[in-house]
Amino acid sequence: MTQQLRVSSAITSGAGQAFAGLFRLLKLARPDRPIHPDGLGLSGTVTRTGNPGGPSGIDWLDSPGSDQVVARFSRSLGLPQSLPDILGLALRVSLAAGPGPADILFASTGWGLPGRFLLVPRLDVAGAAMTTLMPYRGSRGPVLLGLRTRSLPPGSLASGEWVLGLYWATPGGRWRECGEVRLQAGANPADTPLRFDPLEHQPPGAQAYSWTRRLRKPSYRAARRPAPPAVGRPLHKAPATDPALQLQESTPATGRNPMSTVSQLFKAPSADVWRVIADGWLYSGWVVGASRIRDVDAEWPQVGANLHHSVGAWPLVLDDSSRVTAVEPGRSLELVARGWPMGEAKVEITLEDRGAQCLVTIAEDAIHGPGKLMPKALRVPLISARNRETLRRLELMAIGGAGK
Repeated sequence: MTQQLRVSSAITSGAGQAFAGLFRLLKLARPDRPIHPDGLGLSGTVTRTGNPGGPSGIDWLDSPGSDQVVARFSRSLGLPQSLPDILGLALRVSLAAGPGPADILFASTGWGLPGRFLLVPRLDVAGAAMTTLMPYRGSRGPVLLGLRTRSLPPGSLASGEWVLGLYWATPGGRWRECGEVRLQAGANPADTPLRFDPLEHQPPGAQAYSWTRRLRKPSYRAARRPAPPAVGRPLHKAPATDPALQLQESTPATGRNPMSTVSQLFKAPSADVWRVIADGWLYSGWVVGASRIRDVDAEWPQVGANLHHSVGAWPLVLDDSSRVTAVEPGRSLELVARGWPMGEAKVEITLEDRGAQCLVTIAEDAIHGPGKLMPKALRVPLISARNRETLRRLELMAIGGAGK
């Protein structure tokens, strides 16, 4: 038995560290929230019936009553509304009697067996089942919590009251209804800055199993670490006085996803930085992935001009090109960069003059080809990491006087 516990501990600890590594990678593109990047803040009540049909073993569920809740609904990967995503609902329950609030996290899963232990992407909440996925430890054994939508407001979740049935079940048992959750977005729907932690804030009578802590805690810790300094911040988190650092991210209402965006404050004036950008022959010196420049149109960097470059390392070198689609000399350049076999990407480079310094931002995402097929949650961190190195090279060239 001791050996089995050691093996189990090693497996869950290893999985927890692997998840934490993925979270650290995602933070390159989403510094504030690696997953569930955009949400809708809600508030309301949870009413408990007290389980007259038999106790669950969790004191909070087994005693009738009503508590105030604040909540956050979100899509895990931040995919467009037209695509299925893992749906999430985080509840913070203000306990009438207790040392503090209780945080309960639900995600879209199946409802039967084994589906209740599997994440299931959904287009919307209308027919979705949501469970805690991992059980709590109650006085009578493991207990899962679940939610099913009873009624939805017309239009969107922001337009009225969302009513859900509250259920509990043993891991292999049937679901038993034990209450109801009612949520509304309020007069001015918006996201909430709350951070929910089900490991630290648990309902009375419920505890987290040690294996769930080993799986979850490293990821929570990684998600809350300070972001790398060169990573762009989301629009709703960025200071209003620094618009060049702002990144338009998706919201549940719009379903639009951001481009990968990174910014860096250069120790060089904007004129020196633009001089490097405007010289197409220097492109391979600062753009990661470009190995050589074969030709540059004479009118570069005017709209419609092409830069003919090669991608890869000898002998695996592919010839391709990039085209200027918009330009504001000294301030911004927009390109469609081709690099097969990955396809085409839209690239936006902007400069903000700060005297002896310059804030440079690169926004990029795939628009055509195989690169577009890669899930955005994987694609964006890779693009961000590459462009952070691109910015470092560009700064060094600008400081060194390249292009003069």
